[in-house]
Formats: sequence, C-alpha cells, structure tokens
Amino acid sequence: MKIQKEIIQFESGRSFKLFSPSMKDYFFWHYHPEIELVYVEASNGICHVGKNISEFKGGALLLIGSNVPHLNFDYNIQTECKQLVLQMREDFMQNIIFPVPEFYKIKQLLEHSYLGLSFHGETKKNVVEKLQLMFEKNSFDSFIDFIGILQTLADSEEVSELNTEDTRIKWFLNDKIRMGTIYDYIHENYDKNPDVNTIAKEVNLSTPAFCRYFKKQTNMTFTDFLNTYRINQAKLFLLQNLTVTEVCLNVGFESLSYFNKLFKKYIGETPSAFKKRHLIVE
Repeated sequence: MKIQKEIIQFESGRSFKLFSPSMKDYFFWHYHPEIELVYVEASNGICHVGKNISEFKGGALLLIGSNVPHLNFDYNIQTECKQLVLQMREDFMQNIIFPVPEFYKIKQLLEHSYLGLSFHGETKKNVVEKLQLMFEKNSFDSFIDFIGILQTLADSEEVSELNTEDTRIKWFLNDKIRMGTIYDYIHENYDKNPDVNTIAKEVNLSTPAFCRYFKKQTNMTFTDFLNTYRINQAKLFLLQNLTVTEVCLNVGFESLSYFNKLFKKYIGETPSAFKKRHLIVE
C-alpha cells in the first residue's frame, strides 16, 4: 500500500467542503494539498498522522496540514465510525487568510498544522457543535461560522502537537522503505502469528535494522504497535457482544490469561469489565 494522493472536488463558489462520510470498510493511507479539519465520533480508535500513531477515546478533533499523510482513524476496524470532515481549498490561506491582518492568529494556526494538531476539552465540544449546525446554513453563514471555528482553534490552549518534525509527503517519498507495506502486513496477519523476521525480509532489512527503523518511524516497537492494534480490535469485538474467549482467539492470542493480562495493561481493566461497562445486558 503506497501513499496515495486524494483528489478533492469542491462545489463552485465555495471555499471549503463540509461532509460526513462513513469510514466502515475503508482503509486508505493518503495525503492532499488541502488542509483538513476532521472530527471522528467513536468510542475509541487509532489515528496515524504523519509519523504519529496514537489511540483516541471518546472522539478525536484533528487539524491536519497540507500534504501530511494520514490513515483512516478506525484502521479498517469493522464498526460504525461517524465523522465530520471540513477541507479547505488549496489556495485558502493565500487568498483568504493572508491578506487580512485580523486573521493573523488563524494564519499562525494553519501554518502550524503541518505537525498535526489534536484538540480536546471544551474546544473540541464547542467546535463539533458548530460544525454540526453548519450543515443547516447557507454558504455565506456557514463560511462566517467556519472563520469563527478557526479563531476558536487559534485561541485554544487545549491542543496537542502530534508530530515534532515535518512529516509532509516529501519526507515520506524520500524514505526508501514504505510504511504501507508494514501496515498491510499487520492488518492481514494480526489475528494469526505476525513475525518480525518475515516483515523485515519483505522490506529488505535485517531484523535488527528493521526494528530500529520501525521504532524511529513510529516511536513504538513492532511488538508494542502490534499489541496496541490487537487490543483496539479486541475492544471493538467486545462491543459486538462476542465472548472474551472468542475475542481472544479472533485477535490472535492463544492464551486467555495472557490476553486478559495484556488487555488490562493497555486499557486499565479486564476485558470482562470493559464489556460490562459498555454493554447493557438485557
């Protein structure tokens, strides 16, 4: 799986696009020159923006800069995952933000978005409410609301940088090893017995060199990433009301006790407790 350039179409006479796609059965590592504000409404998931791989709970509000590769936030997990996506025209900053001195803080925000920005707290709550209301408004009123949203984000201190360095597409294309090959392998084999030696050979690296490479790219060991992926899959299987034993086998663990131990380490509670807390038993 190579990084793909997504071609975004805009309506005539509109400087941004707001829509609500479904991410079920959708796995697409991509980039585009348009800056994107995205809200993912899900109980949990994994997001990958640039080099950052992180788990989110209770929804995620992200501002993703121009040409920053990102992966869909459910990692192809088979569950409903609602989202709101707002994409700005490629010339939005140059033609609309730059000429207006009052937009200075918004300009700084958008220029900073190449790191990937995650918003939380009241900022996330207020922005999501405004995005939802924009669907009911005409183009002019929704544009005014959009500028207000950008100002809210620019003024907020409830924000985290996802990356510490530039991870725009130029950086990725200069990298001889494509992370997509590794993600494909994990996605296809997480429920079997993924072998670090196998994937190292597939990308033409020795096992020690691959381990160093993977840690540098993701700030995680291959084992930690694989276990994070498995446990996130496990949570969603539990939410589908499968038994703990069924889930254990579905995500590739042979030992139920080890699965329970690992789940508690990552989530802070046992699979049974997680399932009981989230499902209403009739």
